[in-house]
Amino acid sequence: MKKFLVLGSLAAALLVTGCSQVGGVNSGADANLRNAGQQGHPGLRDNFVSVEERIEYVDSYLQSVFFDFDRFVIRADMQSVVDSDAEMLTSVSAAPLSVRIEGNTDEWGTDEYNYALGLKRAVAVKEALIAKGVDSAKTVLVSYGESKPTCTAKTRECWAENRKVTFKMLP
Repeated sequence: MKKFLVLGSLAAALLVTGCSQVGGVNSGADANLRNAGQQGHPGLRDNFVSVEERIEYVDSYLQSVFFDFDRFVIRADMQSVVDSDAEMLTSVSAAPLSVRIEGNTDEWGTDEYNYALGLKRAVAVKEALIAKGVDSAKTVLVSYGESKPTCTAKTRECWAENRKVTFKMLP
């Protein structure tokens, strides 16, 4: 009977405390969750040394939203990205910050057309984020059109890489 009591107590202690080390080394994900003080999205961290550290942290979790050629409607496969970005932007980590929503295009079309298309993409993402709870007053829109490509090769894959909305956190 004592064996069952001791083993049961040991098992209960392990379940309550959990295991935060893998192979004797703390993983970064475990550290983020401990900083968050709860399980789930790592964006719930709130202990930053500086505004720059907070901005870098939030920026590292935001993902680009990609678009089809000549389109500004958010693709179905990008909805989970928008959901994740909205979760980060409404988290305690991003609370005092604003976000610049940056529309980008490929090189096809006139400069004027591409700036307009980039802005339409940024507006579409902003509206989707607001629908998920992001504060409109903490957003800034900008269109770079084709002027800030991340890929410059003359290939379909490269052009597709430039059809997106990116984010930049602001103090």
